[in-house]
Amino acid sequence: MAMTAPLTQILLAPDTQPKVVDDCYALIGDQLSEKSGVGGTALKVAYKTVNTFIPGHVRFMVGALLPGFVEQLDPYWADFNASGGSDFGDYLTKHGEEVAQALLSVTDASAAASERPVIVKAYKTVRGGAAKHIEAALPAVGALVLKYAG
Repeated sequence: MAMTAPLTQILLAPDTQPKVVDDCYALIGDQLSEKSGVGGTALKVAYKTVNTFIPGHVRFMVGALLPGFVEQLDPYWADFNASGGSDFGDYLTKHGEEVAQALLSVTDASAAASERPVIVKAYKTVRGGAAKHIEAALPAVGALVLKYAG
């Protein structure tokens, strides 16, 4: 099997990264629209709060956090390719809890460094259930990665 480039080289390439940010931002909107119940309402309120107080912040943060997310996904990508898998979303789902925690380490570090109390408060209100939401989104995350790296 041919050696596959690290995700950091693929997804963070100057001509590709803006497209990946756009797709990630759209993925967040799609995932959010599918949420229901108390947890879904909490997510939607937090999202609306952030967008109301700092318009464009979510999109900005997607771009700012993307390198960290890609770095966290890179070892999974390497293992997926070494194992000869064909569906990265399926692979991520099989490692869901571990992948979710790896991705949350990026947002947790960002929240800890933030000097925006409204943003931190919104994040803290949804952080408890975040792992399950990330796990639910992993098939879509895998498909997004394969769009550029497949």
